[in-house]
Amino acid sequence: MPGPDVQDLLDGISDGKRAAVSRAITLVESTKPQHRDIARELLTKLPAGDAVRVGISGVPGVGKSTFIEALGSRLTANGLKVGVLAVDPSSVRTGGSVLGDKTRMARLSVDPNAFIRPSPSAGTLGGVAKATVQAMAVLEAAGYDVVLVETVGVGQSEVTVAGMVDTFLFLTIARTGDQLQGIKKGILEISDVIAVNKADPNDPHRAQEARAAARELAGALRLVRSREEWAPPVITASALHDDGVDSVWEQVMAHRAHLGEDGLRTKRAEQQLDFTWALVRDELDQRLEHSPGVRAIRDQIRREVLSGELPATVAADRILAAYDRD
Repeated sequence: MPGPDVQDLLDGISDGKRAAVSRAITLVESTKPQHRDIARELLTKLPAGDAVRVGISGVPGVGKSTFIEALGSRLTANGLKVGVLAVDPSSVRTGGSVLGDKTRMARLSVDPNAFIRPSPSAGTLGGVAKATVQAMAVLEAAGYDVVLVETVGVGQSEVTVAGMVDTFLFLTIARTGDQLQGIKKGILEISDVIAVNKADPNDPHRAQEARAAARELAGALRLVRSREEWAPPVITASALHDDGVDSVWEQVMAHRAHLGEDGLRTKRAEQQLDFTWALVRDELDQRLEHSPGVRAIRDQIRREVLSGELPATVAADRILAAYDRD
C-alpha cells in the first residue's frame, strides 16, 4: 500500500488542517522503512517555524496535565495556537501505552486553537518518543505559536526534553517534612523555571507550605548554579484554581528574553547537532535490527549469553562483526 502523498500533507499542514497535522505526526512516528523515507522527504520540505518550545516535567502526581490545561487554555484565550506533545510511559516489554492525556485535558482537547498529541514513548531513553523533535517541526509549520512537551517525569526524560526545548519548566509540590526529598541535583541544574504547584489559595496551610518549599528550592539553586548564569525563579501556583499560572508563563518569557535572539539561535543550533547524532544512533540501531548477519546469529547469541557460556563483551563483538560482514 503506497504511503501518503507528501505534497498533499504539506498543503494540509500549511493550511493548518488538523487531520493533515495528525497524519504527518503519525508518519514521522512510524518505524516502517517505507514511512521513514516519506517522513524524511516531508521534513526536508517543511517550512521553518519559530514557536516557543517549553518542556514541562515533574514527579508523578504533581499535576502536570492540570497545569498544562490551565496554561494552554490561557494562551489560546489570548489568541495563540498551542500544541501539546504529551509523551506517555510505554511498557518496555510490550510497547503498550495508556495514552490518557486527552482524557486528563478534556477542556483543552476541544479547544479549536489547541492540538494535543499523546504519543507512546515505546521504551526509548528518557521516556521521550524518538519522533518528538519532528512532531514539533510539524506543529511549527502548521502555525502553532507555542509547543508544550510534557514528559513522563521519570528516569532521564527531563534531560532528554531539556535538550530539545527553549525553556525547561520543572513542576514540584510541597511535601510534609523535607520538601527537597526526591528532587535530584541534576534537575535543578537543567531547570530554567521552577513552579511549586498545588499552592491552594483557599487553604492558608497549603499555601504557606508551598511558599516554604519555594524558599528552600531557591536556596538549593544558589548552591548548584553559578552567579553568571540565568537564575531560575521559583514561584508558587495552583493549576487547579488557575492561580499563579500567568506568573509562571511570564517567567518562561523572561527566560526567552534573557537568551535573546543570538542565544536562542545558538541553543537551537547546538540542539540540532545533538539531534543529528541521535538520528545517526537511531539509524544504526535500525540497521542492526534488520541486518541478515545479525539475525542469523541472534538466537545462538541469546542462548549462550543466558546460559553463561558467552560473556557479554564477546557477544557484542560477535554481533558487530556479523553486522560488519553485511
